[in-house]
Amino acid sequence: MSLLSVRDLAKRYGAVVALRSADLTVHAGEIHALLGANGAGKSTMVRVLTGVTRPDSGTIALNESQVRFQSPAAAQGAGIAAVFQDPALLPDLTIYENLRLTNVPAGSVQEWLQTMDLGDIDFGEMVSDLPLPMLRMLDLARALAREPQLLMLDEITAALPSDFAERVFLVMRRWRERGRSVLFISHRLKEVRAICDRATVLRDGRDVGTLIPSESGEAPMVDLMLGPAAKAVPEQPEGRSGVEVVEVQAAGEAELPLLEVRDIQVGEDVNGVSFVVRPGEIVGVAALEGQGQDELFEALSGRRKRDDGTMLVNGKPLTPRSPYDAIRAGVVLVPADRVEALLPQRSVRENIAVPLYNRVLEWGPISIRGEARRVGDAIRRLQIDTRAQRQVRRLSGGNQQKVTIARWLAAGFQVLLLFDPTRGIDVGTKRQIHTLLRQLAADGVGILFFTSELPEIQLVCDRVLVLYEGKLVSEMAASEANEGALLHAAHGLRSEEGVA
Repeated sequence: MSLLSVRDLAKRYGAVVALRSADLTVHAGEIHALLGANGAGKSTMVRVLTGVTRPDSGTIALNESQVRFQSPAAAQGAGIAAVFQDPALLPDLTIYENLRLTNVPAGSVQEWLQTMDLGDIDFGEMVSDLPLPMLRMLDLARALAREPQLLMLDEITAALPSDFAERVFLVMRRWRERGRSVLFISHRLKEVRAICDRATVLRDGRDVGTLIPSESGEAPMVDLMLGPAAKAVPEQPEGRSGVEVVEVQAAGEAELPLLEVRDIQVGEDVNGVSFVVRPGEIVGVAALEGQGQDELFEALSGRRKRDDGTMLVNGKPLTPRSPYDAIRAGVVLVPADRVEALLPQRSVRENIAVPLYNRVLEWGPISIRGEARRVGDAIRRLQIDTRAQRQVRRLSGGNQQKVTIARWLAAGFQVLLLFDPTRGIDVGTKRQIHTLLRQLAADGVGILFFTSELPEIQLVCDRVLVLYEGKLVSEMAASEANEGALLHAAHGLRSEEGVA
């Protein structure tokens, strides 16, 4: 029986066509994947189905009765609940206050958190004090507490470590066992194959096919998602990036590390971590949730004060009191939360050009031509879709992430700190970013790269550092860093050789 039937759905934002004649059918009691490259229309589909956005045309039927939601409250009343990419919780309120504000019973939320082994969360805690993965789990528990017929999960696992993701899958299976349905959006095709009954693929705002993932495998899904572009994206990095390297080392200093960290201490979260990043090297960081990786990157980028230890950039001590100090020294951060890094109401050009003016030391004419050249080169390099460039908030999530990286291509740097940069990014864009990182390394920059998707380590990195309880417990060559070895070390277990 069909629980949800969408026919000929269309939505346009000015010059950008987000959906055009898209169809989708979700059966009762199934987990259905909605796939597509960034900008294919997935999130727009979810916003329409939850009453956040009104479609220009098309029909929606729920339990074979046609509906048209005028508001999110109407969609919730009909039995639809969603967990969006960005947590829908107010940071300046406690968890309990957020639940009261949305009229969700705290007891039901607590029960679902206990089901996910997260029952020890203090509802009196401020939302701003919680890490992003925990916010995602809270959003999920809140949605489940509404007892929806259709639960929609928009990239929920993109911000989650593997142990949290497994808890989400447990809940999805239980929901299916109740005869209810899940619409699951994910770029992690391994997850789709493992848990989804069927998958519908969108491309350029249209549905282009529905598959059974366990039977089709990943290749047909990728082919449908990317179409002709699938063959156009290079598998292996080649060439050079053309990025400006800030303060390149003098002759004879080629072996001097670009970044050296000695016994760094950040509260109780990072304990005596030491490592180096050399010119032309991509160093991966692997860790389960809450093992000090957030605090480490924040300290290196000047967002958080370190309590002890030494940081050297190109051999010179650096104690950044703010991100501005780190940026001036050539150390730049691409954070996991792209919304945090962007000026959402400003244009693509303005967002990319922002750091160019860090170097303006006195009042005078600004080189508009120079800015346009640098920004244009970065846009072309990352193939950013600029059809909606008047406001960066109108870009797809993947294009927004490209903008956060493009600004540093335009401005130049020595050390690039990347914190989960491919989270929620489609296959084609991931390949572009992987290729770009290898090209940047070929130019002589240093890259410190944390990813929650462990297979990326071997695709991109030269070696990897593994953190556990704020300590560096393992360091290995990327060739040895298969998923099993990384998970073994990330859980603080010792290998057969006796090295963690």
